[in-house]
Amino acid sequence: MSNIPLNIDWQQILLHWMNLAILVGGLYFLLFKPVTQFMEKRKAHYQELEDQAAGKLKEAEDIKAQYQQKLDGAEEEMHEARAKVQQAVEKSTQEQLAEAKKQAAQIVAQARAEAEHSKDKVMKEAQRELKKLATEAAEKIAFQSDVDPFDQFLNLAEGGKGNESR
Repeated sequence: MSNIPLNIDWQQILLHWMNLAILVGGLYFLLFKPVTQFMEKRKAHYQELEDQAAGKLKEAEDIKAQYQQKLDGAEEEMHEARAKVQQAVEKSTQEQLAEAKKQAAQIVAQARAEAEHSKDKVMKEAQRELKKLATEAAEKIAFQSDVDPFDQFLNLAEGGKGNESR
């Protein structure tokens, strides 16, 4: 039996297989290997970037935690400072109130002294006025009648009996 009836040439098949092996080997060395190396480098590069990003994220979270602690401490310090300021304001207010009460007491005492002085002055003036009126009244009474003023005084001192007898 010969190979002719099917027209199969084993030599041609082997050559095609060799061409295919050479083509696959050449493509492997020319395309697949460089592309694979490129992909590995790219994967390593992106892995390195991801690791750097994760490191920076962790560092940022640590810094955030530190700042949060500082903020909490600052809030506490502000609260303490407010308390101190409020105490100082209350103390100042009490001191001012005490000073105001002291000044008010001084003003009231001075006003009372001035009122007492005015009262004394008015009383003296009223006494002078009464003396003057009494003197004028006595002069009018004395000069109204023909009787001697001394006698008239004596009569009035005895109870007014001198006028009834005349």
